[in-house]
Amino acid sequence: MLRKHTKQIMVGSVPVGGNSPITIQSMTNTNTSNIEETVNQIIKLEDEGLDIIRCAVNSLDDAKAIVKIKDNISVPLIADIQFDYKLGLYAVEYGCDCLRINPGNLKKESEIKEIVNSCKRRKIPIRIGVNSGSIHKDIIEKYNGVNVESLVASAILQTKMLEKYDFTDIKLSIKSSDVLTMIESYKKLSSLVDYPLHLGVTEAGPFFSSSIKSSIGIGSLLSQGIGDTIRVSITGDPLLEVKVGKEILKSLKLRKFGVNIVSCPTCARTNVDLIKIVNDVEEKVKGIKKDITIAIMGCPVNGPGEAKEADIGVAFSGEDSIFFKKGHFYKRCDKSRLIEQLLEEINLL
Repeated sequence: MLRKHTKQIMVGSVPVGGNSPITIQSMTNTNTSNIEETVNQIIKLEDEGLDIIRCAVNSLDDAKAIVKIKDNISVPLIADIQFDYKLGLYAVEYGCDCLRINPGNLKKESEIKEIVNSCKRRKIPIRIGVNSGSIHKDIIEKYNGVNVESLVASAILQTKMLEKYDFTDIKLSIKSSDVLTMIESYKKLSSLVDYPLHLGVTEAGPFFSSSIKSSIGIGSLLSQGIGDTIRVSITGDPLLEVKVGKEILKSLKLRKFGVNIVSCPTCARTNVDLIKIVNDVEEKVKGIKKDITIAIMGCPVNGPGEAKEADIGVAFSGEDSIFFKKGHFYKRCDKSRLIEQLLEEINLL
């Protein structure tokens, strides 16, 4: 796929846009002022593959906590500001790596100007985060509701306001809980600006539905070359957001995150507990950083033929497990030693 080239900005030490890798973001759901809980959550997300974290700043105590949080984490920290522009100023003062503002909730240009000047002094980028639930009332009236046109107009209006004060370290998001609206909005916005785009389906719901909505919305845009950083929105553990984000990027071959598992869906030909085996293998290999594909297939029919591109694979036949490499028979192994043998083979690759 041909990726659209956008302006590159720096979020802390992490580049966003241009030719830089598409990054995975998430947001803490702890009280930011609770430094210990917030740090512990971020570290778990880092271990899973997080690139950038966002924290809500709802009070001065939250802003002050940024200093100590950053001392204990490795990823850049974005401060999320909604209604009180002064909290944005505090967040910048206490060392955030990027500021996220919602144009629907910060209405006074004088306040935006103060934020811009503060970010310029410290060379901190701003994400303009447009949400379908917080568009300026006059824009909604002008475009007859919340739709693609009103979402894009809101983003463009805020962008021009920042540019008015000679500020261009900008990235944009334009999220909707409706997948089709989200897709069309980003496509239109991408045709109008060259700033990096942060992709996401907002308020996507619980894990099952949100992972599907996000995969369709984010994945379809990435497949068209649109998008520079992503956040999967899930009502649940932020760790799941990172996991799904990784799978989206892996599926499109946009990032590599270690071992890729190929497995069949099982059928009446399967005479082993393949679901348990796959889950056990997934747990065992999650710390392996090798860029390899392993296949675990329930029978010889779904063995080497359907998984011929796998670096190493196994298919079950009677009491044996048949190992194959790149689609060719390799050796047999007793099923009781499958996982042990598979790990040994992975280490030899």
